[in-house]
Amino acid sequence: MLDRLQAQAPDALLALIKMHAQDPREDKIDLGVGVYRTNEGATPVFRAIKKAEQKLVDEQDSKSYLGPEGDTGFVDALKPYVFGKDATMGGRIEGMQTPGGTGAVRLAVALAKAAGVTRVHMGTPSWPNHAQILADVGVEFVSFTHAKPDGSADLDAVLGAICGAGPTDAVLLHGCCHNPTGVDYTADQWAAIAEAFAETGVLPLLDVAYHGLGHGLEEDIAGVRQVLAKVPEALIAYSCDKNFGLYRDRVGAFYMLAKEPGQLPAITSNANALARANWSMPPDHGGAAVRYVLRDPSLTREWLEELDDMRARMRRVRARLAAADNEAPGLNLAALGEQNGLFATLPLDKNQIVKLREDHGIYMAGSGRINVAGLHAGNTDKFIAALADVTRG
Repeated sequence: MLDRLQAQAPDALLALIKMHAQDPREDKIDLGVGVYRTNEGATPVFRAIKKAEQKLVDEQDSKSYLGPEGDTGFVDALKPYVFGKDATMGGRIEGMQTPGGTGAVRLAVALAKAAGVTRVHMGTPSWPNHAQILADVGVEFVSFTHAKPDGSADLDAVLGAICGAGPTDAVLLHGCCHNPTGVDYTADQWAAIAEAFAETGVLPLLDVAYHGLGHGLEEDIAGVRQVLAKVPEALIAYSCDKNFGLYRDRVGAFYMLAKEPGQLPAITSNANALARANWSMPPDHGGAAVRYVLRDPSLTREWLEELDDMRARMRRVRARLAAADNEAPGLNLAALGEQNGLFATLPLDKNQIVKLREDHGIYMAGSGRINVAGLHAGNTDKFIAALADVTRG
């Protein structure tokens, strides 16, 4: 049977990683891989996580199964950071651990389908795996324009998608630090989006993958909370891979907001059944480490300080790029100073991207997406000069 399978196109990002690794130039720049990097180019383990992991070594007494819901202590410890002071929203919130934010998104889509959703509206460009998950689960995908050419969010497009959605439709939105554009909704725009969801009854699917990497934990989640305060039900995917530096440990959480507390047992039983069929049990180690961090005030402070340092460094890079707006005509680098998170998308054509790679040793996705954290004080000027070269040329 296996000879019927057709070869799939190789992952473009993996090919980019290989090309970068084989490039002998010492001043080459990798802006493709979507992980945080320090000023020295490292992706370190958080100090707070290291200490939490040592506590796990000293105190964990079993590696037995936890069940499809995973580490409920981890899930509960995250709730105040996602939902605020009333972390259960009157008993209407329940959650479970997932293998990364990807697992949470997949579970959200699968549960939405089980509940009768047949079509999901999503702003494009978006994280490529969103569309792949929708196709694999068997839910129709309809796109709307997420960002306008001036580098701001297209509010009319998202409101049009929500207000034009059918009774079996859902709308998928990024919670903050949009991947791949860095273009987020303003507070006023989130208020309008929340009102549209409330008026139409359309189910929101909210993907929160970069919480804390924009302007702060409270600031970054404020829009999601505006929506949740207005709607009767929602599904929320959350990732700890970036804001705790736990990429390879795959730490995510999935939350369900129900109309009434009494509806949660039926909803969660369906989510548990879907999780059981997909991955059976989520990996425990990373979630347990996060639980230790969030339940120990000293570790929490250390984690918040590390997160503040990450965010401040990326904002400095964005400010430097924005200040160079006149040096690279047509790229609107000024907008990057108003955008958030790890990513930005530059309006470069394929020839310019190839020229950046071949002539300057600068590696980025073919879409023009760059990882802002791949830039630092030692290479940002080189990057700006290379942009000037390919745009003026």
